[in-house]
Amino acid sequence: MPPKKKKEPAASHRPQLGENVRIENAGVVLDQPITETIEKNYMPYAMSVILSRAIPEIDGFKPSHRKLLYTMHKMGLISGARTKSANIVGQTMHLNPHGDAAIYETMVRLSRGYEALLHPYVDSKGNFGKAYSRDMAYAASRYTEAKLDPICTEMFSDIDKDTVDFVDNYDSTTKEPTLLPVTFPTILVNPNMGIAVGMASSICSFNLGEICETTIALIKNPNHNIMDTLTAPDFAGGGYVVYDQNELKKVYETGRGSVKVRARYTYDKQNNCIDITEIPPSTTIEAIMDKIVELVKGSKLKEIADIRDETDLSGLKITIDLKRGADPEKLMLKLFRFTPLEDSFSCNFNVLIAGTPRVLGVRGLLSEWIAFREGCVRRRVYFDLTKRKEKLHLLKGLAKILLDIDKAVRIVRETEEEAEVVPNLMIGFGIDETQAEYVAEIKLRHLNREYILKRTDEIDKLKGEVADMEDILSSPERIDEIIVDELRDIGKKYGKPRRSLIIYTAEEEKVSIEEEIPDYPVNLFFTAEGYFKKITPQSLRMSGEQKLKEGDAVVRQVEETNTAELLFFSDRCQVYKARACDFDDTKASVLGDYIPAKLGMEEGERAVYMAVTHNYAGYLLFFYENGKVAKVEMSAYQTVTRRKKLLAAYSDKSPLVAACAVREDGEFLLTSTAGRMLLLHTGAIAAKTTKNTQGVAVMTLKKNARLASAAPYEAGTLPNEHRYRTKTLPAAGMLPRPEDLGEQLTL
Repeated sequence: MPPKKKKEPAASHRPQLGENVRIENAGVVLDQPITETIEKNYMPYAMSVILSRAIPEIDGFKPSHRKLLYTMHKMGLISGARTKSANIVGQTMHLNPHGDAAIYETMVRLSRGYEALLHPYVDSKGNFGKAYSRDMAYAASRYTEAKLDPICTEMFSDIDKDTVDFVDNYDSTTKEPTLLPVTFPTILVNPNMGIAVGMASSICSFNLGEICETTIALIKNPNHNIMDTLTAPDFAGGGYVVYDQNELKKVYETGRGSVKVRARYTYDKQNNCIDITEIPPSTTIEAIMDKIVELVKGSKLKEIADIRDETDLSGLKITIDLKRGADPEKLMLKLFRFTPLEDSFSCNFNVLIAGTPRVLGVRGLLSEWIAFREGCVRRRVYFDLTKRKEKLHLLKGLAKILLDIDKAVRIVRETEEEAEVVPNLMIGFGIDETQAEYVAEIKLRHLNREYILKRTDEIDKLKGEVADMEDILSSPERIDEIIVDELRDIGKKYGKPRRSLIIYTAEEEKVSIEEEIPDYPVNLFFTAEGYFKKITPQSLRMSGEQKLKEGDAVVRQVEETNTAELLFFSDRCQVYKARACDFDDTKASVLGDYIPAKLGMEEGERAVYMAVTHNYAGYLLFFYENGKVAKVEMSAYQTVTRRKKLLAAYSDKSPLVAACAVREDGEFLLTSTAGRMLLLHTGAIAAKTTKNTQGVAVMTLKKNARLASAAPYEAGTLPNEHRYRTKTLPAAGMLPRPEDLGEQLTL
């Protein structure tokens, strides 16, 4: 007989302390494809962020904005006195359960006091911080007050006429709108930015008057050239929009691109200072000041004596005190180029259209808004039509009662049961139940001819309105006319002059903030072991012997100035560039800077030669063991950017014997390991612009022989110098005579 199955515990059974509970698959590792994990666990979060948090919809609002503004509308804050912000935040939690801090921060960004929007939606009182400062924090919600700005009447005027859909809130205790029936394109009138998962949105603001005019033009002519009516973006912080027609056209057509915004300033000649009063929307006062201070500390801006933040209740103000003789125009060009005083607003017009993220240009956005608004107007007209039809139906029933008021009174009086009043009126006058209910509810004092005549006089008017509304619903042109009239009214009522002026710049002077290098005479020393010293002539005269590492020797000494450029060639065919001013002045009694460490050479790499130049004029000569000589123009090592390292500085086909920088051609004495000597005039070698050229054969070498040395030659050093010169190259050279050898030994 099979064992009885153990009775399963009831669903409501709770395990007691000490009771053994078996959990299915506990401790078991299950294999799950990563794609399935992402789809189940991550995709719902990503979709929630995209659809319900970060990306605005066609009405110009994110869900958090919409919930806040709708709550304020339901609180009656469109008119009357302000209320405490904490009260608004608490009420908004019925729709937005994300905590009071997030709700209040949303309200701050929509407020007039924060100054982030061209047309604020919240009329605020108290400290709401400033968009242009990261340090000016807003006060707590219990200290500030707010109500809706008058422009919000254009967003809620039709909301009770079924113009948009309503859905349940998060706990199904109330309803909230999915969109707001805005009567103008708020999506482009105020800036909107958000970062979702895998996508972002960044919409700049435009002037309300220009947007209304452009929308009207598009309704009348879908092929209207937008650039004729929509000049450029307009920002709440003002400043100058640097006009770039091609970039603006790209933004208008694709919804992507960037707009350069430049700060506005004035020069106070009397106090020799610059006052900056408007800055780009993408930066803050603190970021600007930090960057300027950094440049001043790095000795890259010598014209500035002081900078301070003088922002007060009258508005933003950064004051820059100038040194005597500084040119304010040139300084501002530098500041525009190297600080956030000129910044780019990156546009990415990503908007949710019917629940789908789409990147649209200005034309596409306005077309979608027009279609949305046409739907709102159509639903509003249909709602009004339904109400008027209902009223007309009731008044037609009332008109029948007018024929015999006494009969209606008699029917009511003679009816024994209340429930029979409506059926008896329906039978007595031939009206339906709705009309009979309306008649039955008329007050006794209104059962007079005058009242009924006044009410029935509306019938003709209502008939005309119903016919007009039916005509509107059947005519898209009339719906468009309504939208155009509304846009004209809004443009006149709320339109303001542009805050951001447009500047048309020609090719401006390219300025740089090169560090001002003090120029004075110096002596440069380079040793065989790769040590470098920079010593002033005065210090050199007062010094004793040069301190060198044991076995080391100075191989190059140059009298130059502190602005000289230095090229250090390594044994790995690379050159490292520096400037004399990069090294500290030192004394003969110290070892100096070890070049491989100072310039960050690779491990085991050595510096073998130092060239000094100012304007990269002249040539570099490279002598190789195989008897070849390469003549490279010094300009080949000049770069537009200040690069520190250049590869392939010379050829690696044969070991390097010597290198020498010369301004003009001259004679060099070449000596081979076989003892032969050759006088070479470098004018016989063609210069190359390729740094790693292999050179040309100059000295013919016998088997196992190689070039041993090469050095500049001074005329008259060798008694028989004519013996070592040749008319043709390559040449083997001549063995030295004893007198030449003796003289050579004294070199």
